[in-house]
Amino acid sequence: MVSIGNQTITAFVLLGFRVRAELHLLLLIVFTVIYASIILGNMLIVVAVVSSQRLHTPMYFFLANLSFLEILYTSSVVPKMLEGFFISYGGCVAQLFAFLFFVGVECLLLAAMAYDRYIAICKPLRYLVIINKVLYSRLAASCWTGGFLNSVVHTVLTFRLPFCGNNEIHYFFCDIPPLLILSCGDTSVNELVLLIVGVFIGWAPFLGIILSYLYIISTILRIRSSEGRQKAFSTCASHLVTVLLYYGSSIFTYVRPISSYSLAKDRLISVLYSVVTPMLNPIIYTLRNKDIRKALRAVGEKVATFKLPFP
Repeated sequence: MVSIGNQTITAFVLLGFRVRAELHLLLLIVFTVIYASIILGNMLIVVAVVSSQRLHTPMYFFLANLSFLEILYTSSVVPKMLEGFFISYGGCVAQLFAFLFFVGVECLLLAAMAYDRYIAICKPLRYLVIINKVLYSRLAASCWTGGFLNSVVHTVLTFRLPFCGNNEIHYFFCDIPPLLILSCGDTSVNELVLLIVGVFIGWAPFLGIILSYLYIISTILRIRSSEGRQKAFSTCASHLVTVLLYYGSSIFTYVRPISSYSLAKDRLISVLYSVVTPMLNPIIYTLRNKDIRKALRAVGEKVATFKLPFP
């Protein structure tokens, strides 16, 4: 709770999208369907990777981490958005913490996946030596640890601020920019830390990904056969599409001055990286990946032939 004079803020109001009343039901249905597809699509990828021995490789290990992350990521935002407009002060703290945790993990995890593809394509003969189980397990653990630390820093700094009377958040979830705009205190430290941490969580991984792909593209272009080039590029095309969708929207949101924010436009951008991208990821990876499709068919066949142990 935040005390302000004789008032005490015990809850915030998430205004979300301002649309006509008759459109509320339509939006509710649309986001419910999207959320269900995100859970189902990403869960199928996790099940496929876990159940298929053939997919127990570093690339699919990272993909399973990404899919599991997407489930947690959207679950920190969408259910509350569907439930209603009011969120308690403690609920807002928890939502911001969870959301920033998963945002940070995804930024770092996409960079780890790019490094994996760089070694696989540019140094194929040493791939199994370099990307061994110890290394890729440590990379994944580092991503989750980095995301946790990112969340702790921003959550503590955000909720040390005073909120003076107005408890209406012009957003559909608790996020840093709308909360800083709502605060009546000095947010200069928050903005500085947001930019500094953004360099390590956002820009550094993104530049690492760009550098990896420059080497990858250079290596692919040196492959003589068109079939070899196509095969090499297909192993990283899905990841590259995900990176462009995710980083393009999230960096635009967080790594810029708060004074330049326009919540009307930023709400639409936030939908892109918090809802649309997690929905598209299973489609991107399954449509372009024969191994995932085969594993899913095998899971489907096992389910179809499964018999209950009782009549």
